[in-house]
Amino acid sequence: MALIVCFLLLIAALALCAALLPLALPWLVLIGAVQVVLLYFLLWTALVRCRKGHSAWAVLRKYRYAHRGLHNKSKGIPENSLAAFRAAVEHGYGAELDVHLTKDGRLAVIHDDSLLRTAGADVKASQLTARELSQYRLEGTEEKIPFLEEVLPLFERKTPLIVELKVEGNAGALAQAACDMLDRYQVDYCIESFHPLAIRWLKKHRPDVCRGQLSQNFMKTHTGLGLAADFVMTHLLTGFLTVPDFIAYNHLHRRRLALKLARSQWGVQEISWTIRAPEELAVCERDSCLAIFEYFQP
Repeated sequence: MALIVCFLLLIAALALCAALLPLALPWLVLIGAVQVVLLYFLLWTALVRCRKGHSAWAVLRKYRYAHRGLHNKSKGIPENSLAAFRAAVEHGYGAELDVHLTKDGRLAVIHDDSLLRTAGADVKASQLTARELSQYRLEGTEEKIPFLEEVLPLFERKTPLIVELKVEGNAGALAQAACDMLDRYQVDYCIESFHPLAIRWLKKHRPDVCRGQLSQNFMKTHTGLGLAADFVMTHLLTGFLTVPDFIAYNHLHRRRLALKLARSQWGVQEISWTIRAPEELAVCERDSCLAIFEYFQP
């Protein structure tokens, strides 16, 4: 409806401009400025296109999501470990997790491609085979890096998952592998990624899957791909290509106009990450956002 109204206003402005040609130049400048603003609004609205009303929300909206599982380093429960995912399910939470493709095509559940931070080894998950990856342990514990097929049984017929695809130049292969694996289990889930090509693959090949675009204010944090990529990702300008069911935005940056436009004009669901305090949770849930949290229990 908003798009129709804006289009009619634009037509009216054009007609008015033609009628007022004999008038003073300042009026013509003003009318021209109004036209530019309306065209900008229409274009931006088209670019941030989203899909509203996926059936998965009937379940997904019922839960809060533990970031990388309900991890607690002081209790020997590392992030993205089987122990963390068991704890999330036991406490009635859904979970967010990250997947990388290994060298031999397995789905490793780990956030960083490098194992330096989580396992103390200067190697990359994407360059190791599953067998090699299994030799490492997380954060000085006996917990190994799990594979997605080990995590999914914990959530079958229980709480849902938010699955983040960590693309390393393999968007299509990763998205397909994740979907093929998820098809084997009765788990409620949605899939998200920072990489638009992964979401584009889902739109084209698995339109039934609830898909989401991850983002934040990259004008401050940077993508590492240059200013143009920072601008496009911050302002959600790939929506017309990916048509996401939700936008998962850094809750510290969620007052961006692009996100407000996607919500107001397309009715998209917002997911807020990563919430680390009860007062932050209250603000996000007041605005009907789903919450990904860590370091406390709501």
